[in-house]
Amino acid sequence: MTTPTAAFPANFVWGVATSSYQIEGAFEADGRGRSIWDDFAHTPGKVIDGGTGDVACDHYHRYKDDVALMKSLGVQAYRFSVAWPRVLPDGAGRVEQRGIDFYSRLVDELLGAGITPWITLYHWDLPSALQRRGGWANRDIAGCFADYAALMVRALGDRARHWITLNEPWCIAFLSHEIGAHAPGLQDRALAYQAAHHTLLAHGLGLQAIRAAAPNAVTPLQAGITLNFEPTLPLTDSAADARAAEQAEARNPFYGWFSTPILRGHNGPEVWADAGALAPRVQPGDMALISQNNDFIGVNNYTVGRVVDKNGAPERVRNTSAEYTLMDWEVAPEGLNALLLRLNKDANGRTPLYITENGASYTDTLSGDGRIRDERRTAYYRSYLGAVRDAILAGADVRGYFAWSLMDNFEWALGYQQFFGIVHVDYATQKRTIKDSGYYYRDCIAANAVV
Repeated sequence: MTTPTAAFPANFVWGVATSSYQIEGAFEADGRGRSIWDDFAHTPGKVIDGGTGDVACDHYHRYKDDVALMKSLGVQAYRFSVAWPRVLPDGAGRVEQRGIDFYSRLVDELLGAGITPWITLYHWDLPSALQRRGGWANRDIAGCFADYAALMVRALGDRARHWITLNEPWCIAFLSHEIGAHAPGLQDRALAYQAAHHTLLAHGLGLQAIRAAAPNAVTPLQAGITLNFEPTLPLTDSAADARAAEQAEARNPFYGWFSTPILRGHNGPEVWADAGALAPRVQPGDMALISQNNDFIGVNNYTVGRVVDKNGAPERVRNTSAEYTLMDWEVAPEGLNALLLRLNKDANGRTPLYITENGASYTDTLSGDGRIRDERRTAYYRSYLGAVRDAILAGADVRGYFAWSLMDNFEWALGYQQFFGIVHVDYATQKRTIKDSGYYYRDCIAANAVV
């Protein structure tokens, strides 16, 4: 290990992250119900390579080995998600105790290894039964989610302290209901706007349910939400491009539809105006519910958008001088730095931030000596961790970092063609191999620094 060069605060949390459908497999085991991702992935042409999450990384059966792997890397916290249909096969009503027992065993295994569980309640695998009732386009989904949240906190809240309501509501709403690239694969802008509002209602009711259900929970229980962001940066240092980036940021949906309502109690006026007649229906009291206090905000960031000035308006362009990942995402750690400083300002410094996902997909090669020398992924982590450290030094209240992902997994509509893991998975044998980036991350954890 090299000499530490950039230390983090003493209590900084070092973690890794995964999600249920991407790693668990066992999609019909122990009474699990069907999810919208089962439906989507089993529809020909929806996933690039025809892959599904039926087996994925078989984490459902191999979780003990995966926890031991995390322990060997010195991981302090594990962010995982609960599969809603595994515990409520119909989305509501009948409880599948075998599903709850799995997550209880996982929590106990983590605690026994000295790893803190961070539980995400919803990472996109909505029960199919709820989708048949309209899913996220139906306002009733918020109440269903709150009931589900209370169930899980009653089951695990005596041992699990950290709870995330939803992961990336932008993807739940727009990627899934307007663009159609994710389940349920719809293409209706009005539905997307309504779904966006309903995700935030679910978050608000979920926060209330978590806190009400936790009288016997580990004290103090912490609850928040994870939002994804793609900040806009100017292509050049010109004043015109800087103004163009400011204009684009004002209409950035990641803020206007999500972080602004949560932190400020209203939608961004520019995105609301852009929605026009398609704007979602908001009832009295909704914004107070949505903007109640969060114990933290989770921040997911991988890349940025670039713009130039074109006749006084922003035009999106490609940064041809930059490096890009296998996802075709620009490597721009300065974007994460700027994002953290902005969010800290938007929250008036009152709400701690955690990086709940950050990482990079690159093609990996297993060398003859059994090593995976993924220098580009290691360099990515070094640069982005440096950006986080610099944001903290500039005053941002950032308290932890979760690498995405612990291991290679099912990457949604891109199937098994993307590789975000710091651990390689041979899907034919399920053998796990720690990549060089995983060992680098281990060294950062041990030093509490960018090394």
